[in-house]
Amino acid sequence: MKPVKVGIIGCGNISHIYFTNLKTYPEIDLVAAADIDIERAKARAAEFDLEKAYTVEQLLADPEIEIVVNLTIPKAHASVCLQALEAGKHVYVEKPIVVTREEGKQVLELAAAKGLRVASAPETFLGGGIQTCRKLIDDGAIGTPVSATGFMIGGGHESWHPDPEFYYQIGGGPMFDMGPYYLTAFVTLFGPIKRVTGSARISYPERTITSEKKRGQKIVVETPTNITGVLDFENGLIGTLITSFDAKAGTTLPNIEVHGSEGTLLVPDPNNFGGKIKLRRAGGDWEEIEMTHGYTNNNRGIGVADMARAIREGGQHRANGEMAYHVLEAMHGIHDASRDGKHYVMESTCSRPEPMPALETQSK
Repeated sequence: MKPVKVGIIGCGNISHIYFTNLKTYPEIDLVAAADIDIERAKARAAEFDLEKAYTVEQLLADPEIEIVVNLTIPKAHASVCLQALEAGKHVYVEKPIVVTREEGKQVLELAAAKGLRVASAPETFLGGGIQTCRKLIDDGAIGTPVSATGFMIGGGHESWHPDPEFYYQIGGGPMFDMGPYYLTAFVTLFGPIKRVTGSARISYPERTITSEKKRGQKIVVETPTNITGVLDFENGLIGTLITSFDAKAGTTLPNIEVHGSEGTLLVPDPNNFGGKIKLRRAGGDWEEIEMTHGYTNNNRGIGVADMARAIREGGQHRANGEMAYHVLEAMHGIHDASRDGKHYVMESTCSRPEPMPALETQSK
């Protein structure tokens, strides 16, 4: 297939792995870098031997670029996505797809009106870890799945991140920071969500930064930092997702555990592409399972390549905007349910994404 020309907007820390990987996928021709700070764009363009270092406006005006990879901060996701779509570009955006449900609807509606594609991180579900677990479930290794629990429990970002304030503002918190990885894995494994409920609280109204650069500065916490959500899936499975920035001493809980009528499956960290998979069949012992799928390293950018292939060859790309919006709505729904004291019934749905090719057919 003819490679799809791609430009990246946003040249911050996360961009390095995207620039590195997008130079390697045959489906992609990475041609430009852009940033509100043109010097950062020039630095990335020089580092990765790109011809074009642009302002945001210049990149959007380039008629050759077909896909814009939006790596801006979350509060800018919606505006940059909308600008790119208005310019006739397909969009791949870092997680979460946008901050609010209203913004998400605007992005999806504009894309549909213009016949363009929207994709969103996380794309880690395309890696060997989640894809192997999906195959195990689909092949009946644990029988009928009936429950699943995800745990994302840590002590927060103020101890290590140089600029941790965002994580405690509206649109941050453990659910919006890490929930997309877990909920996207859940939808991949079990399908769409029907309704949610939950409890959420701000455990510590103020945080003290202990990382360097801002050591000793105080953060006023604006969003819940300890959240438990219960999810009813359309297929009948009941899931639980616990996210917390309040566990200062850490945890020994698994990332994701799935229980079925015939066995239990330990799913690796959905923030990674690989990881260890363990299976225990009823009456048996734990066994470690070999990967049946590739892409087990830090393969960020594979979602862009998958969308590029779909643009050229047709069909649905896997990390699609409809699933990303469904995950966004579920996260808001858990917060809403805690505030309102009742279940939140999902308005959106999505298709379970197609599985990736297995190792015997997958190019590395």
